[in-house]
Amino acid sequence: MLSEENTPLVRIKEAYDAAANPPPEVTIKLSLYEKLYHIGALRKSVLLILMVLLWQIYAVRLDNPLMVPSFLDTLTGLIQVIRSGDLLLRTATSLRVILAAYLGGVLIAGVLTVFAITTRIGTDLLEILTAMFNPLPAIALLPLALLWFGLGYPSIMFVIIHAVVWPVALNIYAGFMGVSNTLRMVGKNYGLTGLSFVFKILIPAAFPHILTGLKVGWAFSWRTLIAAELVFGVSSGSGGIGWFIYENKNQLNTNLVFAGLLTVIIIGVLVEGIIFKFIEERTVVKWGMKF
Repeated sequence: MLSEENTPLVRIKEAYDAAANPPPEVTIKLSLYEKLYHIGALRKSVLLILMVLLWQIYAVRLDNPLMVPSFLDTLTGLIQVIRSGDLLLRTATSLRVILAAYLGGVLIAGVLTVFAITTRIGTDLLEILTAMFNPLPAIALLPLALLWFGLGYPSIMFVIIHAVVWPVALNIYAGFMGVSNTLRMVGKNYGLTGLSFVFKILIPAAFPHILTGLKVGWAFSWRTLIAAELVFGVSSGSGGIGWFIYENKNQLNTNLVFAGLLTVIIIGVLVEGIIFKFIEERTVVKWGMKF
């Protein structure tokens, strides 16, 4: 005969009480070093400071400002051209051009990918075009762009669009193809077809791949813009950051050349760390697609 303390009802009640009143969590006290080490922004800041210190030490020991100016000389030159407004004007010119070309490239990539995902002919066309043009460096098309569009920013926009379209299209297509059959069947059961199926099922499910493609496309477009401006990026006496770097190289203002390169890096980091990070947190992280 079971004792009263060992009856199933008693054991169930004890288990229920234990679940309702869990033991207090054990708090692990971290040292100040461990707390600081877990701050990602602080770790990156320390690494950045170390790289700047190495740059400064190497430039001072080399003692050749024409070859490698120090970080302080570069920073001084950067502040001077910002105060004069010259670098800000050049930056605005470059950003205006890249924004139009980047959006145009993303739009073309989106149209090609939607056509590819909805028709077999579109799939064949995308595969052929990406196999032909994706390995082709955008800057190699610069002579043709000059012949077709003349000297100016239309030629630069053409090569930027070429740099954006193919990596974005490939990433979007890979994301669409990776959508599970379960989600596809859900969309079909709701009667979604064509563009409604693409926008309501495929794009949300494939958004991590799409965002990756947008990041890669941005990096390619930014590099292509600076390279194209270094070659001929001047129109009506006004050029972008690449032309600013080229002009100061000819005038042997190496600290201003480094200031222009530093500006390119800063803009790239800001776009990646603020704009794309914001989009990622509001989409793939919020939706539980990334932890």
